[in-house]
Amino acid sequence: MLISEIFHSIQGEGELTGVASVFVRTSGCNLRCAWCDTPYASWQPEGQEMSVEEVLQRVLAFRCRHAVLTGGEPLLARGIRELAAGLADCGIHTTIETAGTVPPAGIRCDLASISPKLANSTPRIEDVGAAWLERHESTRLQPACLREWITGYPYQLKFVVAAAADVDEIRQLLDLLACDVPAAKVLLMPEGIAAEALAARRDFVVAACKQHGYRYCHRLHVELFGNTRGT
Repeated sequence: MLISEIFHSIQGEGELTGVASVFVRTSGCNLRCAWCDTPYASWQPEGQEMSVEEVLQRVLAFRCRHAVLTGGEPLLARGIRELAAGLADCGIHTTIETAGTVPPAGIRCDLASISPKLANSTPRIEDVGAAWLERHESTRLQPACLREWITGYPYQLKFVVAAAADVDEIRQLLDLLACDVPAAKVLLMPEGIAAEALAARRDFVVAACKQHGYRYCHRLHVELFGNTRGT
């Protein structure tokens, strides 16, 4: 499997914010989000080929109870199901961070951190070309796949919010899914890779959380470390 990086840090987003975790970032993605903060694992995938056993031993060496499989899109990685099973067999709590465009197909997972991509993720045609633009738009939302994740796993729905209008799009998607998603399972995260950008969007995101009962999703790792690899 192509691995971009493996590192020990704290979870900066979602229900497990602040929890020490080992991150395994696979390389490769089926989307081209305009605001992607890990282009080295998506737009221009890079890394080294590692066996499942090699990855597992690297994770276990940190002696940490939590692991995060992320990307890119980790569900595309060869051997990802074997890796998830190996982590589970070792008693490691595993979060999978996914866009929800690939079915789980029985993968072992303690928390599915699902981040459906809104229209604000659509890249410019001059940046990706017509073929990738069409692929992104046809792939970014897969309602049936999202339902499979939501109904089959402990989950959180984490949305990147760039403008107040995005909240209306989120509500429309939740209606379409018809899965009786509790408001507290919906996390709104301001878009941005710098503290200043996050702060500029903070107030309307907080207001939306107050209005609808959603959870505000901080990006603690950006505050602590900046937008840097290995954090």
